[in-house]
Amino acid sequence: MKHFYFFIFFFVLFSCDSNKINSRSKKINTSSDKVLLYDGETNLKNIKQLTFTGDNAEAYWSFDDSKLVFQVKNSDWDLDCDQIFITDTNNYNMNIEIPDMISTGFGRTTCSYFLPGDTTILYASTHLSDSLCPSPPKKREDGKYVWPIYETFDIFISDLNGNIVNQLTNHAGYDAEATVSPNGDKIVFTSMRSGDLELYTCDIDGGNVFQVTSQLGYDGGAFFSNDGKKLVFRASRPSTEEEVLEYKTLLSQGLVKPTNMELYTCNIDGSELKQITFLGGANWAPFYHPSDKKIIFSSNHKSTRGFPFNLYMIDINGENLKQITYDAMFDSFPVFSNDGTKIVFSSNRNNGGTRNTNLFIADWSE
Repeated sequence: MKHFYFFIFFFVLFSCDSNKINSRSKKINTSSDKVLLYDGETNLKNIKQLTFTGDNAEAYWSFDDSKLVFQVKNSDWDLDCDQIFITDTNNYNMNIEIPDMISTGFGRTTCSYFLPGDTTILYASTHLSDSLCPSPPKKREDGKYVWPIYETFDIFISDLNGNIVNQLTNHAGYDAEATVSPNGDKIVFTSMRSGDLELYTCDIDGGNVFQVTSQLGYDGGAFFSNDGKKLVFRASRPSTEEEVLEYKTLLSQGLVKPTNMELYTCNIDGSELKQITFLGGANWAPFYHPSDKKIIFSSNHKSTRGFPFNLYMIDINGENLKQITYDAMFDSFPVFSNDGTKIVFSSNRNNGGTRNTNLFIADWSE
């Protein structure tokens, strides 16, 4: 969901023309062999790399699983700010060709998702406020890692040719991180309209807005279960006086500190709220397993220095934690296909010694 980039400082310094991407100085393996897999990654089969430069994240499947929509920040593609792109799931030519951009090319975008029928997508963008990319937070003297809550984010609906056909939100303050129920009837998103970062649902046309969460802290990155009855999301829950003061102070500055997050589930009406991880560190990017009995997510809870992030699986009752990937730096944004046979995720693997974060697709094996 929100592009929560712990790799926000990762960048590349390559040039490109409008049609082709120049070769890179580091050798990248473009095959789909075992070079792309690490020992212990037994759930992933037939892995293939989709992108090869820049920061590529939050890839989400069309309802028919034939396409992916994702966000990119890539100087090779003349992008200094995140924009939304669309591609076929079997497009393995993005190392030499740039796919179609579906966002306006202005402002900053995040969190795209297909709507029912696969002819429109939604995404959040700041382009109405300013055509330029909003400035990232300045490095803090206290060294804290913070993430900006741009108040100019609103949620838009676009056709597949990049034409905006509707504006879903028009509230003062942050509205973003929207995803769509597999049932095609509801949208969940994060908003600041209450004065805190809470989850809301609405009908597919934007009507019947309902506040789901109400506890102090950041609630975001929500996804529906496959049956459309539940939500899983990441949340901070400041509890001590010091934590509450820090949270409120940062929020008043349009910032959050995303380094302490746990995973929660609830019914779509907010009932039966339950914390399912107690791992410490940053646990985020959760997504329901096809069975709806487990959650896959990214975590750095084993790290002593902030990374690596790897993928883990846990039962919805918080038991049977299992490590899925074994990257030395970063794996996140895992999303199962609607038919449950494949998974797409972002990773630093096979980046030729750069800090590029790329998209990978694999068959899922139990």
